[in-house]
Amino acid sequence: MSPTGNWSYPNAIRFGAGRLAELPDACRAAKITRPLLVTDRGLAPLEITKRALDLLEGAGLGRALFAEVDPNPNEKNLCAGVEAYRAGDHDGVVAFGGGSGLDLGKMVAFMCGQSGSVWDYEDVGDWWMRANADAIAPIVAVPTTAGTGSEVGRASVITNSETHEKKIIFHPKVLPTVVIADPELTVGMPKAITAGTGLDAFAHCVEAFSSPHYHPMSQGIALEGMRLVIDNLPRAYDTPGDIEARANMMSAAAMGAVAFQKGLGAIHAMSHPIGAVFNTHHGTTNAVCMPAVLALNAPAIRDRFDRASPYLGISGGFDGFRTFVSEFNDRFGIPRSLGDMGVSEARMDDMVEMALRDPSCGGNPVPLTVENLRGLFQAAL
Repeated sequence: MSPTGNWSYPNAIRFGAGRLAELPDACRAAKITRPLLVTDRGLAPLEITKRALDLLEGAGLGRALFAEVDPNPNEKNLCAGVEAYRAGDHDGVVAFGGGSGLDLGKMVAFMCGQSGSVWDYEDVGDWWMRANADAIAPIVAVPTTAGTGSEVGRASVITNSETHEKKIIFHPKVLPTVVIADPELTVGMPKAITAGTGLDAFAHCVEAFSSPHYHPMSQGIALEGMRLVIDNLPRAYDTPGDIEARANMMSAAAMGAVAFQKGLGAIHAMSHPIGAVFNTHHGTTNAVCMPAVLALNAPAIRDRFDRASPYLGISGGFDGFRTFVSEFNDRFGIPRSLGDMGVSEARMDDMVEMALRDPSCGGNPVPLTVENLRGLFQAAL
């Protein structure tokens, strides 16, 4: 039986198979009457996107689509999206898709009423307070993958196309007003995307659980999120139509994004510059980096994974967990090295420097330096 429910944590979530049908009502709940549906180029021609547009049009909410979104969305995509939003006189955004569609859609809603550059609102100190909060448009988020959890997040990751750096743009009002979490939308994902996005959710939970910061609520959510991925990703991968497994993975994705307010770490500090420079898939990159990061962090996290492993169904404590991670990657055909993904040492110095500037560094249980980050990149390569 597929899980279903109406949740109000951290935002209003309509969870369950078939609930895409409620998209018009979700827009009305968010006070959106002229939505712009934002998604990526790959999703734009698919049946699930057409169905969403049909639902909106059938309810008298218009039929407007913006799909000029790259896999690692950048400020050029954002400027084009804001222009489309203003030209269409829209009053809200339906952010539809995986991480790229959700992140770009949220930023279109954020920037449509701002006068500055998006880089003025980077997640640095209190820069978010520079924004005119009243000018942020309402957002309905519809995830079509089970990975990033951006539907329950207050930030987006945007790549600077000039510097090739991924930047986090934060504002509390970027949290979508309503989420439609329909696991049926994930059934058609290619196996590689099911694996990569699922392992992205896993990385979020692992890093949140490893973070040294005090946040017991996130700690518990991260632990259960790991268990859901371990138990359900193989089922979703092997049997794409297993709606129960798909639902549990969609839950795990949201849980990872909620949990990582406790902090991320070296996996994401590495993955962000790699993705920006070499245009790799984010979740897959996280999976490739994880074994090396676990080895670095071992002295600081061994005890907590010794306690967690039995709950996760893994014997051998932390060492057993490390072994499991490598075998889990192999289970889904994840490349064993960054080199296998086309990453080279040619930009090593740049990637180390960008990783050190990444906000994720602050959540790593072992302080990150030029030396140990270089070692991590070399180990992963």
